[in-house]
Amino acid sequence: MTSGPDRRPPASGRDRDRARGGLAFFATAAKGTEGALRDELREIRVPGVRADRGGVHFSGGWDDAWRACLHSRVAVRVLAELGRFEAPDGAALYEGVRAIDFSPYLTPRHTLAVSAAVRSGGLTHTGFVAQKTKDAIVDRIRDAVGSRPDVDRRDPDVAVFVHIVKDRATVYLDLAGESLHRRGYRVQAGEAPLKETLAAAILRLAGWDRASPLHDPMCGSGTFPIEASLWALRVAPGLLRRRFGFERWAMHGVTAASRMADLREGARMAVRADAPPISGADADPAAIAVARANARRAGVAVRFTAEPVSSLRPLAPGPSPAPSPGAGFVVVNPPYGARMEADRTAREDLAAAIRRLRGHTVAILSGAPDIERAMALRPDVRHSLWNGDIECRLLVYRMR
Repeated sequence: MTSGPDRRPPASGRDRDRARGGLAFFATAAKGTEGALRDELREIRVPGVRADRGGVHFSGGWDDAWRACLHSRVAVRVLAELGRFEAPDGAALYEGVRAIDFSPYLTPRHTLAVSAAVRSGGLTHTGFVAQKTKDAIVDRIRDAVGSRPDVDRRDPDVAVFVHIVKDRATVYLDLAGESLHRRGYRVQAGEAPLKETLAAAILRLAGWDRASPLHDPMCGSGTFPIEASLWALRVAPGLLRRRFGFERWAMHGVTAASRMADLREGARMAVRADAPPISGADADPAAIAVARANARRAGVAVRFTAEPVSSLRPLAPGPSPAPSPGAGFVVVNPPYGARMEADRTAREDLAAAIRRLRGHTVAILSGAPDIERAMALRPDVRHSLWNGDIECRLLVYRMR
């Protein structure tokens, strides 16, 4: 049973991270994208990176975790580990949490929310675990200073996550606060929207080089083209957010705020002026209107057109309308499964259009075998990942 953060971090790895020095952190990711997140965190020079089920461990200082929140396109949350202990019952859970010092993060002037995930142990109810954890935290603070923080489940200053597996509890602080997939540019979403973090992971896993023209012929609200443009321009996704959860903690004073301002300024200085031609199309004009609004809010120049997938043609390398086979990258998330009623004609039109793209690379997020059967080609790459609760395949074709 789970409640709270999107992925449940394993409790393993803390001792090795401590041995390397620094704090222990865990960045969560959609299942199947852990490798993409590992590579990304290494690129931004986060220390002690080690992939695991559901995300990536790393160790270091608070600055390293702040940089992960600011720069990671794939991470869903960044969690700081505060303690681990045996929790076979409610009393042991209460005492274990009460032993943790929350005063650097939380005072009676701050608000609190607790979420939990439990598996294979004596404690089976996430609501009970969250309540017991909250009681232990506020009781310790009240005993120390005479008053206690309030609970705010919708917009807390401090978010705590408890993970219990086989009676072993791990207590985390959520640095992001709001999930990192919420970049801040999505004015509204179309039907069955793809999370921004998953779209970014797919672009990386599919091997887009950030230089080739990119097109999404079934773009919906524009997530793939917008994320591609932000990546090509080196716009740190955290720059689009007003603030992170850790910026509301008690310990985040003037010095920390100044350091975070420096990190943001460094990220702004790294932004490039130009990106390759990036575009999207959709048969639904209403979806295109949403995509254009989202792109404007993200501050990127993406060309969106209302046209059916059958109009897909080889991509041009630049502003010239003349096609240039061999220079293009197509990425698409066609309708499938419970998220959206599948359209057989659209699948067949998509497969036929893709087969015309000789020399291009095509990445398809497939939630059902129909599209692979319609392609009638063997993919060069087949990678398993999860879109929410739907198991999918990332199929990459190099159209020779």
